[in-house]
Amino acid sequence: MAKSRPMGDQPKKTNGDGPSPGSPQPAPDAAAAVQPQLTMLAIYVKDLSFESPTAPQSLQGPGQNPQLRVSVNVNAGPRGEDAYEVALQLEVHASSDQGVIYNVELLYGGLFRLRGVPENMLQPVLFVDCPTILFPFVRRVLADVIRDGGFPPLLLDPIDFPRLYARNLAQAQGDPQNRPKN
Repeated sequence: MAKSRPMGDQPKKTNGDGPSPGSPQPAPDAAAAVQPQLTMLAIYVKDLSFESPTAPQSLQGPGQNPQLRVSVNVNAGPRGEDAYEVALQLEVHASSDQGVIYNVELLYGGLFRLRGVPENMLQPVLFVDCPTILFPFVRRVLADVIRDGGFPPLLLDPIDFPRLYARNLAQAQGDPQNRPKN
């Protein structure tokens, strides 16, 4: 015959996402207290410009020798205690033998909170991790603006921000005037 327990003595069931109530809690680890944290506080369009000076002719076809030039720049700076603004600047110029098809300039920002990030890792986080988080949003805004301008949307390939950062860092070490802005 099975023994029955009073209701208050029944073990509590949990969903498996942590220790069960009443179980001993581990002592707080000093390393866990300073675990690096990256939190996105806000994302926003800071500046946006779309020009199609030869429309409506440019909407009828790209003309001979269409060319597309895309440039990307990353800027970052402090915006209070533990907060940093990271901005991706994209310039897209489409042209052909007939002239300018369209020009787009987009400055897209994100406000990030960084806690527990070692000083030697601050720049890589600001110039690699944060832009990588922002990029899908930038890509969508750019595609939508170009599509809304009457052209096929431009879907940018992913940008290799670690390689871009390493290249810019190597250039900056060769020329102190070209150091990334902080």
